[in-house]
Parts: sequence; C-alpha cells; structure tokens
Amino acid sequence: MPSKLEISPEQIEQQQLYKEMGLSDDEFRSITDILGRLPNYTEIGLFSVMWSEHCSYKNSKPLLRKFPTEGPQVLQGPGEGAGIIDIGDEQAVVFKVESHNHPSAVEPYQGAATGVGGILRDVFSMGARPVALLNSLRFGSLKQPRVKFLFEEVVHGIAGYGNCVGVPTVGGEVQFDNAYNGNPLVNAMCVGLIDHKDIQKGIAAGIGNTVMYVGAKTGRDGIHGATFASEELSEESEEKRPSVQVGDPFMEKLLIEACLEVIHHDALVGIQDMGAAGLTSSASEMASKAGTGMLMNMNLVPQRELDMTAYEMMLSESQERMLLVVEKGREDEIADVFRKYDLEAVSVGEVTDDQRFRLEHHGDIVADVPVDSLAEDAPVYHQPSAVPEYYKEYQTMDNYVPMITDYNKTLKDLLQQPTIASKEWVYDQYDSMVQTNTVLTPGSDAAVVRVRGTDKALAMTTDCNSRYIYLDPEVGGKIAVAEAARNIVCSGGRPLGITDGLNFGSPENPEIFWQMEKSVDGMSEACRELSAPVISGNVSLYNESFGGQAIYPTPVVGMVGLIEKTEQITESHMKQADDLIYVIGKTEAEFGGSELQGMIEDRHFGKAPAIDLQVEATRQNQLLSAIQQGLIESAHDLAEGGLAVALAESLFTHELGCEVTVEGELTAALFSETQSRFLVTVSPENKQTFEQQIEDATLLGKVTTDGLYRIQSQGEPVLEERTNTLKQLWKGAIPCLVKSKD
Repeated sequence: MPSKLEISPEQIEQQQLYKEMGLSDDEFRSITDILGRLPNYTEIGLFSVMWSEHCSYKNSKPLLRKFPTEGPQVLQGPGEGAGIIDIGDEQAVVFKVESHNHPSAVEPYQGAATGVGGILRDVFSMGARPVALLNSLRFGSLKQPRVKFLFEEVVHGIAGYGNCVGVPTVGGEVQFDNAYNGNPLVNAMCVGLIDHKDIQKGIAAGIGNTVMYVGAKTGRDGIHGATFASEELSEESEEKRPSVQVGDPFMEKLLIEACLEVIHHDALVGIQDMGAAGLTSSASEMASKAGTGMLMNMNLVPQRELDMTAYEMMLSESQERMLLVVEKGREDEIADVFRKYDLEAVSVGEVTDDQRFRLEHHGDIVADVPVDSLAEDAPVYHQPSAVPEYYKEYQTMDNYVPMITDYNKTLKDLLQQPTIASKEWVYDQYDSMVQTNTVLTPGSDAAVVRVRGTDKALAMTTDCNSRYIYLDPEVGGKIAVAEAARNIVCSGGRPLGITDGLNFGSPENPEIFWQMEKSVDGMSEACRELSAPVISGNVSLYNESFGGQAIYPTPVVGMVGLIEKTEQITESHMKQADDLIYVIGKTEAEFGGSELQGMIEDRHFGKAPAIDLQVEATRQNQLLSAIQQGLIESAHDLAEGGLAVALAESLFTHELGCEVTVEGELTAALFSETQSRFLVTVSPENKQTFEQQIEDATLLGKVTTDGLYRIQSQGEPVLEERTNTLKQLWKGAIPCLVKSKD
C-alpha cells in the first residue's frame, strides 16, 4: 500500500478508498462534480469529515428546521458555537450540550474528559465565561463488568477534566437501562455568562486579515473523530482508539483566560474553537459564514509530531486549540496576550476574496476547494420513515397496572433502582463549589448558580426519560421538555430556552427515523407551549452496538431558567415540622415506561403517560407565581417512582418524617408516573392563600420531626418506615453495585 501522499486521485476512485472515510458512491460523484475533477487524498479527507453526520447534520437537518428557535429573549440561536439568551441588565446566558458517545465507548476516561473540554470551548469561543458544567449520562446494567468499567471511567473522566479546569460541575442526570449495554451516552453541557457588548462570532471577515492558530500543538490524536462519531459501533471500534482525543485541562484553563482577555481587543475579528473535524471545520466554517475564502500554510501549524501530512493536520482533533482572525498588521498584539499565558499563537494563513479553501504544504497547493462546498453544500437526506411494529402493538395494549401487595418492600426496592437511587457516588467526585457561586448543588431538581454582582440566579438542568420516548416518541418528546421546565420552576426559575442533544440509532433505519421525527415534533410543540425556544444543540446518530442493537431514542434536553431574586430560590427537600404537604395535579394509573414496570417486568411496554401541555403550562405558571410570592417552602417534581419516591427523597436531607393520607387505588396513588405533578410544602399560615391560587392542589398531610415515613389510606396504615432506613438503602445502592464482583 503506498503512503497517503502517494495515493493518486485515480486510486481513490478505483479502489473506492472514500468509502473507508464514510462517503458513499453518490457523495463521491457529487464531490467530483463540484471540483470538476477527481479529489486528491487531502481533499477527500476534508469532504469526508465535513460531510459526516456529526458535522453536516445531513440526515437530521429536515427535522431540526421544525424547532422554534426565536423569541424576544434570544440573542443568538443555532448556527454558532453556542446559543445566547438575554437575562436583562445587558447580560446574557450562553449554553450548549454536546455528545461524546462513541469516544466514551472505546476510551471512556478520555472520551468523557474531552467531551467536557470541547463544550467549554464552544461557550468561551462566544466570549462568555463558563460558570457551570452539567452532564446527561446513560449506561446499561451495572451488573455487567464492562458497563461498570465504562460508568466508573466516564465519571472519573468528567471529574478529572472539570475539577482541574476550574468550572463547577453542578448538576446532571444518570440513568441505567439494558438498552445502553453496548453503547453508553455521554452528553456534556456548559453554561456561561457574558455582557452583550462582548459577544463574539466565528467569522473570517476582512480580506487580507490574518488567520491565527492558538493553543496546543497539533498531534495525530482524534484523526477522523467526526467520521468515527457518524458510524455504528462494532467489534472493530476498539481499533478506533486513535480517533479519541487526549485532553489537558490545565492548558484549557490557560486558554479560557487568554481568550476571555483577547475578546476585549479591537484587533480580534472572529474566533472559533477547533472541535469536531478540527482545523477543517473551524477554518472553512468561519470563511463560509463571512462569504470569504482562506489560504493556510500548513508548514506554519504548530505540530507535536514529526512529518505530519496536511491531511493529518487538517483532520486531527487534538484538544485545547482555537482559530482566530485578526486585523492584518496587529498579529503581535494578539500573540502577546497568549504568550502571557505560555500559549502558542501563530499566524498560519490569511482571508482571501475568492471563496476558496486552499492549503499550501512544502510549497505545493495540496487542497483547493470551494469553501461553501465544505461548510454548506453537504447533501441533505430525507430518509424514509416507518411506524415500528412494536409501537402499533403497544398502542393496542390494555392499561398495565401491576399487582402490589407489600408496599414497604416495593418502595425499598424502587429506591435501590440505579436510575432512582442517590447519585452521590457520582457527584461527590465533582467539584461543584469552585468559583463560589453555586447555590443548589447536584442532587437538587435543578442546579442554581448566582449571577455575581446581581440579585439574579440561573437554574439549570438536563432531562430525558428515554423509556417514554421509546414507547411513544411524540408524547415522550413533550414530556422531556416539560420535565426539564418542571425542574427549573421547582427551583424558582422561569424557563428561558433549551439546548438539545439528539441521541438516536441509525437514521437509515426507517423505524429509527420515525422515532427521530416524532420526538422532534413533540419537543417542538412543548417548546412553543412553554415559551422555551431551542437555541443550540447537537445530533448524535448511529448509536448502535454490535449486531445493530439501537439505544432507546434519547433526545436530551438541557434547559436554563432565570431566578429574578435569590430569595426566590427553592429547594426540593422539606425543611420543618408542621409544614403542609400538597400534591399538585391529579393521578391516573399510568405505568407504561415506569420504573415500577421495569423493576417488575424487566422491560417496558404499553402506552407512555399522557400529557396535556396547556395543563402543564398552567400548573407551572401558578407554582412559579406562588414561589415568587413566598408561599412555597419546598417543591419537587414527581418523576420516576411517583409520589412515594418523591416524598421519600424530599425527607432525606433533614431525615424528617411525614403523615400522609392518599386516596384511590393504592398502587397508582403511590407509584404511578402521571405527568404535570408537583410535591410542595406550605407553611400553615399560607394555607388559605396557597389554596386560592393553585387550582389542582390536594392536601396530603404534614411534615413531622419523628423521622417516620407514614402513609395511610381510609384510616389504615399502608406504608410505614423510618426515613433513615429508606435513606441508607437509597444512598447505598450504587456504591454496592459498583463494588460488587458479580
């Protein structure tokens, strides 16, 4: 086999080498038509990464257009490194979620760590200071040794990077299901703060201006990472370890500070991080957005390995790198800022007027393509859609209601299910208090970070019950957005907008594409009803493991809300005896996709819980108003495990007790996962005012100091246990599974 430099365009065509890079025959023909000739090896590499699903969204663009992306609060919607929403006083919040699923499946520590590094760069490339990190993780059964290894290493990777870089990891979610046994999901979210005047964009404007490379040197790690992320996992995936990048959080910290200093310099024209597809994506996208071209001299690119080819340098996804465009003649002013932080800052090219993307190496032009052909002209596929047979079957099923005889045992067992159990083993490894702005830490319904220098705070969360989405993608999509908003409201915040991480199997499977289509329909409707536009996001497809087993459809919702006064910050745990306990919302017998169903049946089937978005919006607005008036002592949304689990979780922090009476069919009253419900406590003196303002509130009982969790029905005890006993089972479940040798 000749070296890549010696492979001729004719060999690429004849041996169909482009297929190894993820391009189809039709796509290769389109590229030859665009160029009017056969591409060389470097050029076909550029197209392969930029036309991958990970960079071009070629299979998902028709669906992404359905999302509502505008609103009076939106300053920057999808299309830049991250979205931006106004929070008043000339300040704004910047946020985005990104996936690092495939890298984490083959190299979990570095895959997760570099996922954190990448999402940080998306945010500070906009000119914002990162103030919080969150994550959304999915794993298979912790009884499987490989899943246990992936779980431990992913958490260590997130902690190892986030703790060193000095940005608090304040919240997130972890769920476990057999559907993820072969393919974990690792989604990282970053939230930043910015003044309106400091907002940056990734544009290569100004003919003759200089293109500067800053940060770490380029190595051979992460080559074809974008392509790797756009194919199914297989037994050969272990061989793709070189496609996983290696991170350096200490250099990232320096890069953050240098970039946040340089954004105040009037010589800076544009800035973008080198994320998926590395130099290729950052350079071509910046030029395309500005309507310009770019010429880069690859000999000038800082390299940490010998004899790198232009192909390797352009496709490398080495971490901690940024691309800047600066006014010609002022390069030294910018370089001086980076030198102060011991960072490379090198001129590698210039902005041209020909709308072409050209690369020079050792005196030769090794790539010459229209810049828009890389950034804008990837094919868009309208994949066929088909309703899955399982969905048709589930929709005809009778309503599933499990038979429970021992309510004490059932509650104890539920509290030990990994998806419900305490995630303290996870978040104890994260530094959630660095920067000293964190008010509500991991374990709350939503994390809360104060906006320094003001009386405002930001509430933030990640959410998605993929079991509901598997059963009914449209309904489940609505629920994912609504539950995120519930968490924000329970913390005292008004939802501002969302970032989405759409994790699915292969879009070329019509039944998977149908899941995508319907999920987006449901999410879009909920975003409109709850006034939470989509401002940024990420698509991760081909999440299928050996044998074509797809994950559950998992469109993660990252949401940020504004708390107007810090005194309105509300916690989920109950605080004092004699407070009145209310449930807001009526309960139906809905167990499809529930934690109880999964625990008893070891699978999920039937209909997902119903949701009425207008009812959801009304309850959220009424609860938020009550919180802002100071009527609510604690608020917690009812999610996995239903009322019985939410009540226990609310008592654990202070190990209080409760006396509660429920009505109706007991299994439904205790464990149903009916939507749009809240568990709140109210001080006795606010009882009358609260009941006048909340339409669907039912008084259940009161908080006690005796540490006894008691529920009765029709005057008879139904469930009684010491709060501390339940707490220890809940806290100990995940550590026990991790330590277990079984």
